[in-house]
Amino acid sequence: MSPSELDRIAAIDDPYLLLRTATERLNAAQQEVTELARLRRRVIQELHAQGMSYAQIAEKAGLSRGRIHQIKHTGPAPEGAFLGTGTITLATPLKREAGNARPVVAMEDVTAAKRLEDLARGFGLAMNLEHVPLGGEIDLNRPNLIVICGPKLSPVMGALYESDPVLEWVKDGAWTLRDRRTGQTYRSGEDSDPARPVDYAYLGRLARPDGNGTLLVFTGIHPHGTLGVVDLLTSEIATLWGQAGESRFSTVVGVEYDPATGEPVRTELASPLYRHEEP
Repeated sequence: MSPSELDRIAAIDDPYLLLRTATERLNAAQQEVTELARLRRRVIQELHAQGMSYAQIAEKAGLSRGRIHQIKHTGPAPEGAFLGTGTITLATPLKREAGNARPVVAMEDVTAAKRLEDLARGFGLAMNLEHVPLGGEIDLNRPNLIVICGPKLSPVMGALYESDPVLEWVKDGAWTLRDRRTGQTYRSGEDSDPARPVDYAYLGRLARPDGNGTLLVFTGIHPHGTLGVVDLLTSEIATLWGQAGESRFSTVVGVEYDPATGEPVRTELASPLYRHEEP
């Protein structure tokens, strides 16, 4: 915080406004410190991966070798940026169940949101939770947004998915995912005959409708797939970050689950991870 900013806050006469303003500014400063720590750790890892020794990095940066090693092993891991930076907004859909007049959130979505929040907190990220309302209207033109919702519950999300140049949602009796490049179709085991405890999910980072950034989106064909994505993120986020970074991409996630509990027992990429900038 610059001295002028500090002086401005200190000069506020209303003690309650001063308390609120100081708290808000402190929270923002703490987030900035977290992201700066993540950024410098990321730069060190990238330079080392390019072949530079830690001693060379230290010399070029004007820091001691010991300080470089300390930075490398402290602070939030760079791969947390796969989810976003600072404070993330996570939106899950409201649904109307038969016989229930009030809109509800699927238990699997609640579980997925809680596990994703725990993952984000481990990377020093904060998370605000909100709901995609009935009817599916949601503002996608916001930074650090993650949406768990498919085209069935939201025309807004349906239009966003249509911007994907490789993968598409297809309603063929049941919802399926289709790879335009390979022609492969991914159908949930729940919609197959005989039924199998297998589901598929979409995971991608797509351009915001206003063109001023991206958002992370994922959802299963059925709720088991959604839990599978979170399971994959929890165990393989460093690999996904290495493959996609902050670029736009999409992929299909396959999950096998315990039919008794619905919990994932094995998750993996069922399709290639497509970076959308690549031909």
